[in-house]
Amino acid sequence: MSAANPVPLAVPSRQIGRSILAILAGIPCGVLPTLATDTLMHRIGVFPPLGEYTSDGPLVLATFYRAVYGIFGAYIIARLAPNRPMLHVMIAAGIGVLVTTTGAVATWHQNLGPHWYSIALIVLCVPQAWLGAKLCPRRSCPAT
Repeated sequence: MSAANPVPLAVPSRQIGRSILAILAGIPCGVLPTLATDTLMHRIGVFPPLGEYTSDGPLVLATFYRAVYGIFGAYIIARLAPNRPMLHVMIAAGIGVLVTTTGAVATWHQNLGPHWYSIALIVLCVPQAWLGAKLCPRRSCPAT
């Protein structure tokens, strides 16, 4: 570390491991509740059976709870990050953008629902990650 560059040149492997674990722990905290809620919504009839067209109303609900769970997952990542929690959640957001974009491309021509839903899931990855990191109290999280 030099006076002009306050960032260490080498990151200890332990910190890299903790960074990876923070991301790998936080992502399921957003994904698993989403999958459980989706399953419940299908079982109680709020969503149609898998593979059938879903109208706007249920998708608005799904967008809302997915965003809430995404914020929670980002909060967990920020809380567990050994340093620079915002960087950690933005890495996870990038993974989210890749996954949701892949899903949108794969289902675009299957007439499963309005296209705004797929686009919303992509667009919301970064803001929900940012908010999750910002909600982490300063005393609990490394400097954001």
